[in-house]
Amino acid sequence: MTTTPVTFPLTHRFATELPELALPWQAEQTPAPQLLALNDRLAAELGLDPEALRAPDGLGLLTGTVVPPGATPVAQGYAGHQFGGYSPRLGDGRALLMGELTDREGRPRDLHLKGSGRTPFSRGGDGLAAVGPMLREYVVSEAMHALGVPTTRALAVVATGRRVRRETLLPGAVLARVASSHLRVGTFQYVASARDLELLRRLADHAIERHHPDAASADNPYRALFEAVVVAQADLVARWMLVGFVHGVKNTDNVTISGETIDYGPCAFLETYDPATVFSSIDVDGRYAYGNQPAVAQWNLARFAETLLPLLAEDQDAAVAMAMESLDTFGSRYAATYAAGLRAKIGLAPTGQDAAAAQLGEELLELLRGGHVDWTTGFRALGAAARGDAEPVRGLVVDLASIDDWLARWRALGPDPDLMDRTNPVYVPRNHLVEEALDAATAGDLDPFERLVEAVRQPFDERPGLERFAAPAPQDFGRYTTYCGT
Repeated sequence: MTTTPVTFPLTHRFATELPELALPWQAEQTPAPQLLALNDRLAAELGLDPEALRAPDGLGLLTGTVVPPGATPVAQGYAGHQFGGYSPRLGDGRALLMGELTDREGRPRDLHLKGSGRTPFSRGGDGLAAVGPMLREYVVSEAMHALGVPTTRALAVVATGRRVRRETLLPGAVLARVASSHLRVGTFQYVASARDLELLRRLADHAIERHHPDAASADNPYRALFEAVVVAQADLVARWMLVGFVHGVKNTDNVTISGETIDYGPCAFLETYDPATVFSSIDVDGRYAYGNQPAVAQWNLARFAETLLPLLAEDQDAAVAMAMESLDTFGSRYAATYAAGLRAKIGLAPTGQDAAAAQLGEELLELLRGGHVDWTTGFRALGAAARGDAEPVRGLVVDLASIDDWLARWRALGPDPDLMDRTNPVYVPRNHLVEEALDAATAGDLDPFERLVEAVRQPFDERPGLERFAAPAPQDFGRYTTYCGT
């Protein structure tokens, strides 16, 4: 059977418009590339032929070792606050932006590789990635997309045939990732530290045109850009909180201008509900704990505001006042998005009883916390209570008198079980299942990974035969710890 040659009309707009941030580079060769996962659905959205991507030239494209004519792969420069400490030069230390393409809806999308080898930004690292962490990004980003959370997406994971040294030798892989762009707060920090006002203006104009075009017609386009990013990040983090997602490393270099989730390193989903939950092995002080995510997001946006001050106004004091006024809108926007989402999770549509609904939502969170209830299971069980069967949720909560009182007041507001079923997932990438799938894949068995991906791609539809994908971790799973993969 013959295969269609890979045609991948990549442009290099970022590299052309912002060459100061784009270092032309070449991916390392892959000794024995083998396709582990290909996202056929995403390929179709991008107007790509999945069969061509499975061919040798396609695998070369997905690992960066075959560069289409006219493409200019680059390592992007950016800075960032990592756990509160500023690093002026981070950049793509193990990644390459292959270029941009236009999807079937006319939207520009980046094709970006992770684990493609050392670059001048590697800072002593090996530039490589292992199979497990790259498949983690694939499954979790697909789950987030299905849950309606803005996210980068995985197009493919290709094993390289090269061993990667971490605590042990592990099989290596490259992730091909798609995003609206890879512009970050850290990109602006990198430029601001150079004190190049003309470059900062070009970067901001580039971001406005690509992500927030309405800002261009505002009285102060750069303030409008900042406010658009504040809204995007407030909405994003509220959605994280509603599905029980813990990012684990919300540094400024992981805050996108588009409002998409990026970097699924030490991420995980809540098991028992506790705002202090931390999964990341390197987050020893709990900076990025589940309950801290909104405050950290606002802190990161303050760092973004600092980079834009020269564009907001010529007078420094006036620029600071503008930035602070705009930043202060984060709290109300986050609260509104979260409140609307929590109301939907308990089946209450917007009505004149919003205050009562908000109080019920907060009381429920305390009941879940006090009973150490699994976040996903608890909310899904509440849907059965809306249909008249309260035993599943009563069986999860220790304080039966309080939950019975809560249920009585909640039922009086007429919860909609169909709304709850559309809002509360049955299936998320549960931590024990993710580890099981990644361990098996590292050993050469992709079946558990593929079954998990299939489950989380339809998170709201309960299906027979998938009961174990809806169940909490067994008690002997123990405390879960995640690692960044580098």
